[in-house]
Amino acid sequence: MKPYVICHMNTSIDGRTWGSRWRPAENHMAGLFERIHEQLGNGSWLIGRVTGSEYAKADAYPANPGEVFPREPWFVRRDAAAYGIALDAHGKIAWGRSDIGGDPIVAVLTEQVSDAHLAGLRRDGVSYIFAGERELDLALALEILNCELGIERLLLEGGGKSNGSFLRAGLIDEISLAVCPAVDGARGGPYAFDSREDETNARAPLRSMTLESCEVLEGGAVWLRYRLQNG
Repeated sequence: MKPYVICHMNTSIDGRTWGSRWRPAENHMAGLFERIHEQLGNGSWLIGRVTGSEYAKADAYPANPGEVFPREPWFVRRDAAAYGIALDAHGKIAWGRSDIGGDPIVAVLTEQVSDAHLAGLRRDGVSYIFAGERELDLALALEILNCELGIERLLLEGGGKSNGSFLRAGLIDEISLAVCPAVDGARGGPYAFDSREDETNARAPLRSMTLESCEVLEGGAVWLRYRLQNG
């Protein structure tokens, strides 16, 4: 069984997510993302490697592990009200911390991650699970999070490539999108849903999208919620 997955994002009207590039600059609406996150009920949330790296406080873990670890889930806590979950297939993030905003970190890894990286995670007090041998199996990751930590509802909060991977895997149940009255208008910025170059022709298995609610917020932003049905 997997959690109910809500993809929550703030974008410009052209679907971009780097608020620092938006114009008018004042329409970035600082704090809006966090406020809607709270309205959605807080709870556990998931980010990709690039976003996760922004929270890292260490440069790297020592190369010599001194120990070999089994490729099985390892948890510091199983009783948290919410977890901050980060996809890190190849073990690139040296956290230097055990939580984000009080939510314990859980790294989602592949089995090829080195013992040195696992040793670093353990020293930092970062929990981890394995979801695939060389590539992440997102459906398996969700099942493990539900089974091991009892997560029944999960906020998927980007970046674009992670969101796109969940979308194309048919794993998103709802999209929560706050559209701000601003535009990016230039090349190179990330979108709410994106893909790698080799996934250009991959399409999401969506059968329907139903508008559940539409709310006009202060400053002209619009909060849309869509229920998805995957094929």
